[in-house]
Amino acid sequence: MSDAYDVIVVGAGVAGLACARRLVAAGRVPLLLERSDCVGGRVKTDVVDGFLLDHGFQVLPLAYPEARALLDYDRLDPGTFERGAIIRSHGRFRRLADPRQSPVRSLRALAGGVVGVRDGAAVLKLLRGSGDETTTAEALRRSGMSRATVERFFAPFLRGIFLEEHLTTSSRFLDFVLRSFSAGPAALPRNGMGSIATQLAESLDIRTGTAVATVGPHAVSLETGEQLRAGAVVVATAGIVDEPAHGWNGVTCVYYDAPEAPLPGPWLVVNGEGGPINNLCVPSEAAPGYAPAGRSLVSLSILGAGEPDLEAVGRQLRGWFGSGVTEWRHLRSYRIPRALPSYPVGGFGSQSIRLSDGLYACGDHREHPSLNGALASGRRAAEAVLSDSA
Repeated sequence: MSDAYDVIVVGAGVAGLACARRLVAAGRVPLLLERSDCVGGRVKTDVVDGFLLDHGFQVLPLAYPEARALLDYDRLDPGTFERGAIIRSHGRFRRLADPRQSPVRSLRALAGGVVGVRDGAAVLKLLRGSGDETTTAEALRRSGMSRATVERFFAPFLRGIFLEEHLTTSSRFLDFVLRSFSAGPAALPRNGMGSIATQLAESLDIRTGTAVATVGPHAVSLETGEQLRAGAVVVATAGIVDEPAHGWNGVTCVYYDAPEAPLPGPWLVVNGEGGPINNLCVPSEAAPGYAPAGRSLVSLSILGAGEPDLEAVGRQLRGWFGSGVTEWRHLRSYRIPRALPSYPVGGFGSQSIRLSDGLYACGDHREHPSLNGALASGRRAAEAVLSDSA
């Protein structure tokens, strides 16, 4: 058996990286073991023909408290999306601004029929919190919002965040999401979402391409047969000691190279009229580095991780943007069956990260399914290690 390490962290996704950074800040020297050939877990970016393709449509809400505490935003140089969305409904696109940030534009949206006039108060009420825990669908119903507003905007918007069709996600997570998006804009780092993991990984001791077979309170066995000892072991990836209690939600993300943006400006487009596309955006409108000069990157999301019907997607895109869509080039599709842990009613909240003496676990499946949840869980695991070894 090899020499002992201070702490071994299994998994170099953002939870494991956050854990390691907190340990380093306290003077510890952790070793990270990562099965794949790069860090980041689900937060990765590929470069394809000069385009930055994140593994699924992801954003960094700048108000996330854990991200603000841990990341250097100046170095990430994020470009921001508009506060609000463009809604596709009844054959038209309409802009809906955040009512707490752009009241004049919101009133125009009300007048234009995006939402009913009586829905304004219901939206603001929902932003203040949904009350007793229930499903997201029931929280929307209780808010007093009209069915049309829910179906045209809130349902597709939230499906794109939760990655599930029926909005059975806990209203506790709904409250967190709405608070986060109301407190600050969503953004994309200049060099892609993967640059978040790259920044977190700086100066850490990481062994990539290293598959772990089993873990114990003070030991890790690799698939090569090598055994490593440690003062503590933190498992920062699902599947080794546990899986999300309620399973996973999946998504498919499709990317296109377009000669120009189909809709100008850094807006999220929410589909309120059905069809395969749930939501769409042009990442290069928020962060120009996502596309080569003179080109635009179009990203769209389809719920579920099945094989995308690109012909049906193309028909819907042509119905929205016209025949110019035929000039778009399909770059890549990402099918992600394990995109986010599912969080139904009763499944929200911090779970214990102590598995036994010297063995810990972290990840967004133990906190809540978001980048902030992953970062928070990693920090909590590190603090538990430090407390137990003080």
